[in-house]
Amino acid sequence: MTFNFLSPVSDEVLAHNELLSPQALGKKLKIHSSKNGLPDLDNVKIAIIGVLENRNDVNYMGSDVQLDNIRKVLYNLFPGNWHTTLADLGDILKGDSVEDTYFALRTTISILLEKQIIPIILGGSQDLTYPNYRAYDGILPMVNIVNVDSNFDLGDSTLPIKNNSYLGKIILEQPYNLFNYSTVGYQTYFNSQEEIDLMEKLHFEAYRLGEVSKSINLVEPVMRDAHIVSVDLKSVKGSELSAKQKFSPNGLDGKEICAIARYAGISNKVSSFGVYEYHHSKDDHITAMLVAQMLWYFIEGVNCRVNEDPLNDEVNYQKFNVLIEDDELIFYKSIKTGRWWIEIPFLPEVNNKLKKHTLLPCMYEDYKEATQGKTPERWYKAYRKNSF
Repeated sequence: MTFNFLSPVSDEVLAHNELLSPQALGKKLKIHSSKNGLPDLDNVKIAIIGVLENRNDVNYMGSDVQLDNIRKVLYNLFPGNWHTTLADLGDILKGDSVEDTYFALRTTISILLEKQIIPIILGGSQDLTYPNYRAYDGILPMVNIVNVDSNFDLGDSTLPIKNNSYLGKIILEQPYNLFNYSTVGYQTYFNSQEEIDLMEKLHFEAYRLGEVSKSINLVEPVMRDAHIVSVDLKSVKGSELSAKQKFSPNGLDGKEICAIARYAGISNKVSSFGVYEYHHSKDDHITAMLVAQMLWYFIEGVNCRVNEDPLNDEVNYQKFNVLIEDDELIFYKSIKTGRWWIEIPFLPEVNNKLKKHTLLPCMYEDYKEATQGKTPERWYKAYRKNSF
């Protein structure tokens, strides 16, 4: 199957790329062009895809998505000491219907996943996370999604899908592949109490903006367990963005959102990464620069990945057993990286979603809390989901 849905990178971006330094990132990319067609994907590890779809934005007023400025800025950056081969596959244009665009994106991502290529999706409205998720059908039995957003995006699942309600469709539509959903950087006043209660009832994870800003490293174990990472630019505070992009005076700052992107890249599980809700305007250079830097940090993270498996490599890990009342919690610490995991037990007597013992990424602080008799909240939620 070929990438029939992809249109080439614009000639304007390619002309701009010709003027760049030979050391610039744009000179290192394999680029889909109208002259040369799609590049050879042999040895490609990461592929950029633009999706020019925003018709399911609740505020859609007929405007088009335009990603050339992001590409120009990204191409102009200098790569790190990277060993991965990168490609820019161009854009998926709006289909005759939104469902046509969804099908094109789902098909394209599925092909890349089968080739073990990590897609970076640039949008477009965040409902594109839904076809991104559906691309994993038949590839992974259980999928974890992390949404970096000021909102949960639960919405009313009985209504047509929108960029603020795609999660309801993900939860309720068969096949049921969603295991865990986490929101990073949510702001309470943008979410109803009913939505907050539902997140708790479903044992999903939610990290308030204040928590994340106070301790950015708590995002790392959340990302380490994610397969799909979806970033809504509305999670970034308005002072960091251009005029048309401003959403709220509160939000993540530039350093925080780039750190989160790097955590996503470092995760061995993350196999697709999307940045959505970009609104093109004449003064959007600062937003384009921030998005380009987010992508740079994600790619940097991918190049810094370290394969770790405490269950199959006991030599390079320390094991800690902690008793809390009737429960025995088992922690592992990597000697190589200092990262921590906690074991989720397999429960053969229930119809659980896990088929064997598995590990949940955690922090040293979780281990310290356990030694003081407090069960880590992430372990409790994962254990409860496993028990249903």
